[in-house]
Amino acid sequence: MLNEILLGGGIATFSGIAGFFISKKITSANFDIYTQQAKAKANAIESEAEMLLQKSNLKSQEIELEAIKHYESAKDRAKADLSQREDDVIRKEQSFKRYKQIEDQRIQDESTALQAKRNDLERNEKSLNTLKKRYEAKIDEALHTIEHSAGMTKDEAQVVLLEKVEEKSRAEIAHIVRRYENEAKQDAKRKANYILAQATSRFAGEFASERLTNLVHLENDELKGRIIGKEGRNIKALETLMGVDIIIDDTPNAIIVSSFNLYRRAIATKTLQLLIEDGRIQPARIEEIFEKVSDEFEASILTEGEELIADMNIGVMHPELTKLIGRLRYRASYGQNALAHTLEVSYLAGIMASEMGGDPILAKRAGLLHDIGKSLTHDHDGSHVDLGAEICNRYNEHSVVINAIYAHHGQEEINSIECGAVCAADALSAARPGARREVLESFLKRVTQIEDIASEHTGVKQAYAINAGREIRVIVNATLINDDESVLLAKEIAKEIESKVQYPGDIKVNVIRESRTVEFAR
Repeated sequence: MLNEILLGGGIATFSGIAGFFISKKITSANFDIYTQQAKAKANAIESEAEMLLQKSNLKSQEIELEAIKHYESAKDRAKADLSQREDDVIRKEQSFKRYKQIEDQRIQDESTALQAKRNDLERNEKSLNTLKKRYEAKIDEALHTIEHSAGMTKDEAQVVLLEKVEEKSRAEIAHIVRRYENEAKQDAKRKANYILAQATSRFAGEFASERLTNLVHLENDELKGRIIGKEGRNIKALETLMGVDIIIDDTPNAIIVSSFNLYRRAIATKTLQLLIEDGRIQPARIEEIFEKVSDEFEASILTEGEELIADMNIGVMHPELTKLIGRLRYRASYGQNALAHTLEVSYLAGIMASEMGGDPILAKRAGLLHDIGKSLTHDHDGSHVDLGAEICNRYNEHSVVINAIYAHHGQEEINSIECGAVCAADALSAARPGARREVLESFLKRVTQIEDIASEHTGVKQAYAINAGREIRVIVNATLINDDESVLLAKEIAKEIESKVQYPGDIKVNVIRESRTVEFAR
């Protein structure tokens, strides 16, 4: 049994050793095959790499040749461009030298001519001095002769002589004034008509629309009793709190709010409308609604002012001035809304300034602020001119704006084109037909004052104010006033009206001289 086991183990051992050697032999044979295959692949890869390297060398040589070609071409173009620029610089330098020579010669010629004129002026000045001395000597001789012949002193003779000369020269002066005035009027009229036509054709304003009352509509007349309240306490609270008069009469389904202050009247109207919608009309509710509406109006006037300034494109403005501009909507003059008038003046002034060579933006800004003081007149003492100039000075507005505020009411001279445009636009806006309404009493007073001023002058027979006080016709005595003197008389009357009468726009002075010759055939 043991022998069999040993025999089986030996056989197994021999079989394992034989299998090992056989396997090793087979593996060695396969390894050689793999080695040969790898060498073959390596040789193929090496050959392919050499071919790729050769192709890369050829490609790089082509690229290098192309780059050299582009470089040479760019170099040639740069040389040509540089040469052309050098030629241009040389031509410009030569042209500048010729221009400099011409200018030097012109300056030298002008200097020579100026020196000649200076010499002529010096000679003329010497001649004038000589003639002046001779003239003074002749005057002294004439005075001495008059003094001896008339028995007057030198001062008395001088007075008489000057009076005679003045009387004799008056007609000649009037004739010269009339001639040059007509020429100036023709030129000025053509230019003014052109500017005004441009301005008015590009802007159309509204007619006067402001009233002293607002109408509040009611659904039924029963609401009138609720607005009045028990023993009138509601209407008393409304009038006391809002500072307006509430008129409740027989007008069906309506009540009237009356006040000279447009701002208060607008707040009162809005408050009444909200109370009627709410239905709770009592003193506590009235005060609550009034405070709410007042706050809304304060916010709205600032917003409206900001929108106007942004639309007009006139730059940044202080918030206080912006608020005052918005408040102008609730101010009026002779029935013309102050904000509408201000916007009209601003647009017209900008157009006129542009036509005359001025700054249209500055003119529009000055036009917008020229009546800014009217926003303060209800709450402060003083004229709107002084108040407006003070508030604009406080917030560092341009000097042209300050000058326009004063000049549009004649308190300062016009110092710029922009200021002149504002003054002309203000007069145009106020004087155009339908722009304003006027109280009858002040209108009659002004017309009477104009007629009295004209009637006080020597030689005037009659004076009539016509065309709603915008024209006065003065009839003079033909034996006392000649045609040339009528020109001087018209200027004197116009100047006196300017200094004594307050009026919007212009007043035309017509002096009429008529001479009649009557004869009878018998």
